[in-house]
Amino acid sequence: MAADVAAQGDEAARKAAPGRRIWLVADDYGMSPGVNAAIRDLAARGRLSATSVMVVAPSFSRAEALALAPRAGAAARLAVGLHVTLTAPFRPLTPDFRPTRDGAFLPLGAMMARALLRRLDRDKIAAEIAAQLAALHDAFGRAPDYVDGHQHVQLLPTVRDALLAAISAQAPHAWARQCGSVAPRLADPKGLLLDRLSRAFRARAAAHGIRTNPAFAGTYDFSDRMPFAERFARFIDGLPDGGLVMCHPGHVDEELRRLDPVTDQRAREYAYFAGDGFADLLRAQGVALA
Repeated sequence: MAADVAAQGDEAARKAAPGRRIWLVADDYGMSPGVNAAIRDLAARGRLSATSVMVVAPSFSRAEALALAPRAGAAARLAVGLHVTLTAPFRPLTPDFRPTRDGAFLPLGAMMARALLRRLDRDKIAAEIAAQLAALHDAFGRAPDYVDGHQHVQLLPTVRDALLAAISAQAPHAWARQCGSVAPRLADPKGLLLDRLSRAFRARAAAHGIRTNPAFAGTYDFSDRMPFAERFARFIDGLPDGGLVMCHPGHVDEELRRLDPVTDQRAREYAYFAGDGFADLLRAQGVALA
């Protein structure tokens, strides 16, 4: 009941807000039961614009897709994207995917090195992305609204071309996430790298006729050295209309601890987005969720 009341209030704020509209996208739906539950709860409250789904994750299933399916109220507008996953500890859907290590994808560092050295097999990458797109379509009964990548793999050489071709063929109305910042900061080396990789990604997406988000925010070191409320205020400061902020809310459970090093920070993000401070900030800044 409390979530329903909150969702009604956020719905009214969305309709009345005259200023910027931003996309708040929760990554990693499917990673664990706790992550899934947290994302569904925020969606029911009208506190998210979209969620990116990991179809290769062990806690994703058709039942989890049905639980996320549009409902009455704010959740009816939740966009669903494919979170293309090509890094460990997850396993490919295609049996002959390479490179692998002990049956799983390579860790991000090894995958990035091979991509930058142009040592990835585009056909195998393309087949895996096609399989993940098909799995999402089977689970939700439709193509994704957009496509992005776990650990931003969509931006890597070879991967980006295979991904954009797959979108054109299997989800022609979808847009793709680029990670170029409005004003990259020297104190954010990860953001600087993503901004650089996004330049080529945007150019290739445009050549395919695929839309991308105008700006991106949300990178940080996942530490608690700065309160997340302060971080989020910085994320949306100067973000243009239609800009995108990624987030990683979740409830910590054993499955999450087994699969990912980012745990307690997910709980802090969830608490912030579920609380009054988040809604108060959006109103004060004249910002609404897309």
